[in-house]
Amino acid sequence: MAGEPAFPEYDCPLKEIAMTTSSDFDWASQRVIVTGGAGFLGQHLCKHLNALGCGAVYPIRSTDYDLREKSNVERMYADHPEATMVVHLAATVGGIGANREHPGTFFYDNLIMGVLLMEHARRAGVPKFVGIGTICSYPKYTPVPFHEDDLWNGYPEETNAPYGLAKKMLLVQGQAYRKEFGYNAIHLLPVNLYGPGDNFDPATSHVIPAIIKKLVDAQEAGEDHIVLWGDGSPTREFLFVEDAAEGIALAMAHYNEPEPVNLGAGFEISIKDLAELIAELVGFEGNLRWDTTRPNGQPRRMLDTSRAKEKFGFQAKTDFRTGLKRTIEWYRQARAQGLVP
Repeated sequence: MAGEPAFPEYDCPLKEIAMTTSSDFDWASQRVIVTGGAGFLGQHLCKHLNALGCGAVYPIRSTDYDLREKSNVERMYADHPEATMVVHLAATVGGIGANREHPGTFFYDNLIMGVLLMEHARRAGVPKFVGIGTICSYPKYTPVPFHEDDLWNGYPEETNAPYGLAKKMLLVQGQAYRKEFGYNAIHLLPVNLYGPGDNFDPATSHVIPAIIKKLVDAQEAGEDHIVLWGDGSPTREFLFVEDAAEGIALAMAHYNEPEPVNLGAGFEISIKDLAELIAELVGFEGNLRWDTTRPNGQPRRMLDTSRAKEKFGFQAKTDFRTGLKRTIEWYRQARAQGLVP
């Protein structure tokens, strides 16, 4: 199962948490299961919850529980009978190439994990389920900025559709369970994440780590150019992983409603401008060439983040340039130690 890409634990300072996630929420009484807890976002979220004084945090690893198997899901809940909340981060994920090569795997793995985890959380009496979706669930031509009310107004971008639709079923399941069983399931839609501890495996990485790795590889090899997919015109929004962890924790503490909620940073940048910015920060002086025979993916992505601010006070804090610098610094250090490709 993919959901826990191979990279070392990060060691980054947490931001001022005391001012963020609620003095009026009793974190000490919470016992939280975090699926995918050893993954990129999972590591940051677990450390954030511990810093908030959470009573217990249980990072679930695929080496211990294959969450595609019913018996393993039942065993996981039996092993943590005191759990008060489950945050479902585990996923089989990848970039455009991986999505094109493994659409069936991405659909099945993500669908079955979500269905089993929520059903057995309900049966085990875990009071709250926090489902983490994806903006790949949005229609291909959603008006920008993406508002949660537009989630069902079309089919997702084709290369991401199996993954995006599988994850969107968490929302359907949660709303159905709330209606029939009174179950407290919420659904969050984080934009593309980046930051220290990201996945730099070329086979499964997303755009920021992929570009960073290509540029550093080329720089170290003395090459005068790199080749990137598409034409550089699509736009994306990126959320620093520590900000994402804070947003999830705020929703855990304060959000208990059926409607999905976007988590984003509120800006848009083209892939071309992104690549040029990363090249500047890396110090790569060669050319950026574009392979237009490769797919662009969804034309534009930027979220309307007003619901998150209104419902639980979340607003991203990390400047994009600063976040990229920290990510590049982390990658260079981990690479020098032979811990990442």
